[in-house]
Amino acid sequence: MDRKTLHDIFNLIKIPLIMVGVLWLVHIWKISSDHNFGQYGVFPREWSGMKGILFAPFIHGDLKHLISNSVPLIVLTTILIYFYRKVAFPVFTIVYLLTGFAVWLFARRSYHIGASGVVYGLVSFIFWSGIFRRNLRSIVLALVVTILYSGYFAGIVPNEDGVSWESHLFGAFAGLIVAFMVKGIVEDEEIKVDPWADEELEPDQYYLPRDTFEKTKAERFAERQRQIREEQARIAAEKARNTGWESDSTL
Repeated sequence: MDRKTLHDIFNLIKIPLIMVGVLWLVHIWKISSDHNFGQYGVFPREWSGMKGILFAPFIHGDLKHLISNSVPLIVLTTILIYFYRKVAFPVFTIVYLLTGFAVWLFARRSYHIGASGVVYGLVSFIFWSGIFRRNLRSIVLALVVTILYSGYFAGIVPNEDGVSWESHLFGAFAGLIVAFMVKGIVEDEEIKVDPWADEELEPDQYYLPRDTFEKTKAERFAERQRQIREEQARIAAEKARNTGWESDSTL
């Protein structure tokens, strides 16, 4: 692998790595201090709990919680940046904020922390983009995330204590909404290009006359007979010129 390839790969995953690096720094700060970071989570329907809309995704309960969100964040954000570059920033921002706001409005009255809501939002966005856009690339990406994260479907229902299933559920809804919002924004790679658009063929390079399917069989037969008569008249005139007299000459 040459240096240019490594440089391109690093540029692609640079933003996801920085983002996840911040999560790890916050967690290291959390375990090295006695400060209660949980209070920066989303606490539903309390004005003071609204700060969690911004801060909750940076806070994780333990190392297992952090690792389980870090890898999907890197993978999904990389997919978003590479394949949906025109909408990557607004999609991530809206999913991030909409998930937190929905949790603040409707979730249980408890502190909700972690980036899993954003992860579910990205999975949902990529999946539903395949449904709404219906081009080969988006459908393949939808299948990929379905295979990789099929186990996530169980996370949108209350099945484990201490897990904010509401964040998962509202993140999935946020991804669905945003995928529908931006479905009309076509990426450059999705534009269909006619491979023959720049070809300029001479008339005699076509296999069939250009008006082959614009005339009936009888019209084509009459046209062919006219061409034969014109060709015969041309040949007769040519022969007359070659013998030194014209068909309408007088002696």
